[in-house]
Amino acid sequence: QVQLVESGGGLVQAGCSLRLSCAASGRTFTMYVMGWFRQAPWQEREFVAGISRGGTRTWYVDSVKGRFTIPRDNGKNTVYLQMSSLKPEDTAVYYCAAGTAEGGVVKDRYDYWGQGTQVTVSS
Repeated sequence: QVQLVESGGGLVQAGCSLRLSCAASGRTFTMYVMGWFRQAPWQEREFVAGISRGGTRTWYVDSVKGRFTIPRDNGKNTVYLQMSSLKPEDTAVYYCAAGTAEGGVVKDRYDYWGQGTQVTVSS
């Protein structure tokens, strides 16, 4: 089992940047594919970005391509979500997730979840 704790959320203006962090503890971090999801009020939780165990492959939802990146530091057991050119529609609670299926873009492909961190983008 792995425990995940997100941090770095906050209130920012449109066009600004923000970096979320997800620290993992428990089982070996490199066993897991990592992902970020988000959930806006009254909406389903949606996939945002994913990264392979070694960090060599990443995949993104179309709406964030070119604006968000998902680096991971296996030495620090941490995955990040670097967000730039933020838009009001990026406002959501962001969740970190760990799974074993590379390329996963649906919630069911991820087994462990953090508690989430709120990101609010004002116009």
